[in-house]
Amino acid sequence: MNRSYKIGVIPGDGTGPEVVREGVKVLQAVSRVEGFKAELISYDFSGERYLKTGETLPDSAVEELRQLDAIYLGAIGHPGVKPGILEKGILLRIRFELDLYINLRPVKLYPGVMTPIQGKGPEDIDFAIIRENTEGLYTGAGGFLKRGTPDEVAIQESINTRKGVERCLRYAFEFCRQRAKEKKLTLCGKTNVLTYASDLWERVFQEVAGEYPDIKTDYAHVDAICMWMVKNPEWFDVIVTDNMFGDIITDLGAMIQGGMGIAAGANINPHRTSMFEPIGGSAPKYAGKNVINPLAAICACQMMVDHLGERRAASRIEEAVIQVLKEHLKGLSAGEMGYGTDEVGDLVAEYAVKL
Repeated sequence: MNRSYKIGVIPGDGTGPEVVREGVKVLQAVSRVEGFKAELISYDFSGERYLKTGETLPDSAVEELRQLDAIYLGAIGHPGVKPGILEKGILLRIRFELDLYINLRPVKLYPGVMTPIQGKGPEDIDFAIIRENTEGLYTGAGGFLKRGTPDEVAIQESINTRKGVERCLRYAFEFCRQRAKEKKLTLCGKTNVLTYASDLWERVFQEVAGEYPDIKTDYAHVDAICMWMVKNPEWFDVIVTDNMFGDIITDLGAMIQGGMGIAAGANINPHRTSMFEPIGGSAPKYAGKNVINPLAAICACQMMVDHLGERRAASRIEEAVIQVLKEHLKGLSAGEMGYGTDEVGDLVAEYAVKL
């Protein structure tokens, strides 16, 4: 079988090109040893392009992205561009136009990585968060009345459709089943305050749960989830939640697994093109210094090849990351690894081929 994949590469801003370069290095190494082909197509969507052309994401590019097997993103964010322009014009537009309705965030503490939670180790921190990715408060529904006056009113509406909620929950149940750990799915919401949206999520959750008798289910308010993620992270297997709550608790998850330097995520449409990225921002103050940690981008690459069905390649990358963390790195923060960005990429690529 000809295993060939067309992958769009968007290095983006700041340190994005540096970390993507190392992820591509690892991808090329495992593709050679595992016998598949990765055809890389580079796109310059970024703050620099916007400053030069006034364009974020052209319509023609959206159609091109639809034809790819996957998208590999570095980072979006430029100090010379007003916040929100690039995020809405590139990131959110890709999510909405490609209907990437699942955001998947593994929260996994690897051996040798420090967590700020005292007394917890890799056996305690290993769960996943599934976030609805195209609805909720991020749809942009709302507006202003009497803007700029003492009587100003700002309205931001959370849009939750039965279709959007159900497909997210079904993905979560299937993921929990395939993950085959505790087979426990926790719904995160706020039923005591957000009455209408939470009622929809809870009703559909219970209905879909009836089709998955092998999956244990429970519910917790988002504030309780935040407390328990810190106090008892071992309680969780898979958490499913809406767009806003997911945005918040995934960053908390990144911190308890060791920080943004190791946190990766996926924006998924299970039936079409999906996008994979490190969770951290563009970190422009570190750009060009060869000090940024590329492991989050490499872990995003691991998620991408796993999603494409290259399970052995994904396993090679993950095991290589674990070995580099255990045997080489002094820390995960920029400038504290004991190695340059490129050297870390070299180490992971070498281990991935040998394992």
